Amino acid sequence: MDLTLLSVIELSEALKKHEITSIEIAEAYLQRIAKKDGEIGAYITVCNQGTLEASKNADTSLSDIAGIPVAVKDNICTKGITTTCASKMLYGYVPPYDASVIEKLKSAGSFVLGKLNMDEFGMGSSTENSALKLTRNPYDYDRVPGGSSGGAAAAVAAYEAPFAIASDTGGSIRQPAAFCGVVGMKPTYGSVSRYGLVAFASSLDQIGPITRTVRDNRLIFNIICGKDARDSTTAESVYERDAIDISSLRIAVLSELMDSASADVKEKIIKAASKLERLGAQIDILSLPEIKSALSAYYIISSAEASSNLARYDGVRYGYRVKNFDDIDDMMIQSRSEGFGEEVKRRIMLGTFALSTGYHDAYYKRAKHVQRAVINAFDRIFKSYDLILAPTTPGVAFRFGEMKNDPTAMYRQDICTVPASIAGLPALSLPVGKNAAGLPIGAQLIGAAFSENLIYSVAELLEREVKYCGL
Repeated sequence: MDLTLLSVIELSEALKKHEITSIEIAEAYLQRIAKKDGEIGAYITVCNQGTLEASKNADTSLSDIAGIPVAVKDNICTKGITTTCASKMLYGYVPPYDASVIEKLKSAGSFVLGKLNMDEFGMGSSTENSALKLTRNPYDYDRVPGGSSGGAAAAVAAYEAPFAIASDTGGSIRQPAAFCGVVGMKPTYGSVSRYGLVAFASSLDQIGPITRTVRDNRLIFNIICGKDARDSTTAESVYERDAIDISSLRIAVLSELMDSASADVKEKIIKAASKLERLGAQIDILSLPEIKSALSAYYIISSAEASSNLARYDGVRYGYRVKNFDDIDDMMIQSRSEGFGEEVKRRIMLGTFALSTGYHDAYYKRAKHVQRAVINAFDRIFKSYDLILAPTTPGVAFRFGEMKNDPTAMYRQDICTVPASIAGLPALSLPVGKNAAGLPIGAQLIGAAFSENLIYSVAELLEREVKYCGL
């Protein structure tokens, strides 16, 4: 039996029956990584000896994930394990502490397999912006895995990890999940602690799980969510699993997001809507004009926050420092110029401009007004509807280099995921089929704040109806 093909829940059940051990799981995944990751490139760091040591007593806990390893996006701090954000700026940095989510997973008996590749500091939609390596889509090695959590989605899809923990700022969990045919959840802002997450845009960043099934995703989310005294934005929310009557549900399909999708993506979303309708849900097509400006507002807000958050990497206090320089100003200029990649520098410049004197009101302030308009528009919809069904991405995974030199085309890849992000709403992507070339297509379920369990319940029903097969 190949243990890497089992879901988290299946591994948990086998462990509880003493049919397998955590050491056998760890060995199976390390062997899979050694065999496959040379082609995929999902991992920046593999914790070979550390994984085996941690697995020895991991299955003694009573938790449902005891003895099951996790792979972690490389912008989430892991004590004693290099955390680089896929950047030259942080290359070699070893955190002295674990992020809150890692503490929770370890307390539940999980252990870290390794750290996963990403777009540098989370800025990108293809993982082509990593300063360290290239990650390939497991379905087609000539195509991107999505981003910025491309390594996380690729690792789970290629059976190199049973589940992964990643971050989503404007779609960085959901978009690569759609491209790689896996399940990715961006929880409600504040439902999962960001303590130990290297900040990109603090008012938008959110940590969430990537898995192969919806049930696995719900299991992991319920472990990592909750109040954290070290993150003042976290909320004390109780996620009880209630039975749902799908015949009483009203689900909206937004015409603006459907219009942005390619024909093959649109076809699969329509089929998904039809399946939910046959199960008894009411499906209505609605217009939400406010979200047309969401993408522009997102890039102004996120870049402004990035320019502030990344100011600390100056070669004095944090990050890479050049060896030869004339004075402190020259040292800072050279260190930041060499330490940051092109996309990171582009966003720092955009954010600094948007916050500068004379332009703050015209750009940043106006973007915040658009954000409020989007939040209000979603509030209106959720007074009458339970969920929104939408494409996760406008198309399938694109080829390497196809959009690398066209930043605006790359930014448009986030058009379907950004609206939920700037509204702080939970949104889950799950695979609902493949196109004619066999590339995965994802559907997105968006709910009101803290409606994760409703989203999971409907997603489980849809998953059973679709019967999606992975690699």
